[in-house]
Amino acid sequence: MILTSRGSLPVLGALIVFVALTLGCKSGGTAASAPAEPPFMSAVAGNPPQGADAAPAPEKTGGFDGNRAYEQVARQVSFGPRAAGSPALAKLVTYLESQLKSYGCNVETDLFSADTPVGRIPMKNILVKIPGEKPGIILLGTHYDTKRLDNFVGADDGGSSTGVMLEIARLLCAQNRPGKYAVWIAFFDGEEAVNRDWKDPDNRYGSRQMAARFAASGDIKNIRAFILVDLVGGHKIAFQRETSSTKWLTDLVWKTAAQWGYADIFDNRDFEVSDDHLSFLARGVPSTDIVDLENSASYWHTPLDTLDKISPKSLAVVGHVVLESVKQLQQGAPR
Repeated sequence: MILTSRGSLPVLGALIVFVALTLGCKSGGTAASAPAEPPFMSAVAGNPPQGADAAPAPEKTGGFDGNRAYEQVARQVSFGPRAAGSPALAKLVTYLESQLKSYGCNVETDLFSADTPVGRIPMKNILVKIPGEKPGIILLGTHYDTKRLDNFVGADDGGSSTGVMLEIARLLCAQNRPGKYAVWIAFFDGEEAVNRDWKDPDNRYGSRQMAARFAASGDIKNIRAFILVDLVGGHKIAFQRETSSTKWLTDLVWKTAAQWGYADIFDNRDFEVSDDHLSFLARGVPSTDIVDLENSASYWHTPLDTLDKISPKSLAVVGHVVLESVKQLQQGAPR
């Protein structure tokens, strides 16, 4: 994802300067020196952080287990850099599918090829389908690929949101009774731009592919809401209201967060970002994006985005808010 030119994020100017000076950011820049040892070799596994970053007990977060989500991030990082079309990403796909099936999820995949600035790249979207009692779909989403950069393992950028969605899938697929509406969970390939610069159409390959397939099948008109998560695992998190997003849906998620005591994390500042939700907004799907670029600025799209940047508590907060927001949407929130 990339910050766009609009928005009132207080640190936007500082972020622009930072992005211009660091490697691999979606606005370009000169590559920074990589560490001698790939960072994931020394920042994989181990026990989840304790103290201020300790995950609350699952019964306090709607059953969401922040430690399990953290372990899923660690497992992703263990595969190393996972750019679209890479052997490492193919191994991760196998792992994701095996995990989802072990939860009892109905898993569908879509193999496709995308024309990119470096040639045609094979990609694969993964979709979990949890049935509902009535027509209507609540869509959740994450991207699971990482930026095409040396030694970039994307613990937060790609890893954290995918860890959250794996844990949500584990909980929802195990439910004995379906909800009012179906819940579909999308794992997008190819969100990251192949080039260093973020320029359409070199980005969001997977979400554009899935949105197009839903449009062709007619499913797109049944999606009542789409909640995207991205960059949600930092030790300090703060989510601002993404201005391109659907207002009523953002209001619902932010109000839900406040009701559970997270108003200081889901604040009311505005900013604008280009992310996978745009692929669905363009087709008329109410969509919102939970993303924190402000507090990840020091490591975003650099080799420093390693497992030590991840907080199980933050993962638990986001997972809890998404689960509770799904409950609100199941009650028939406006379209």
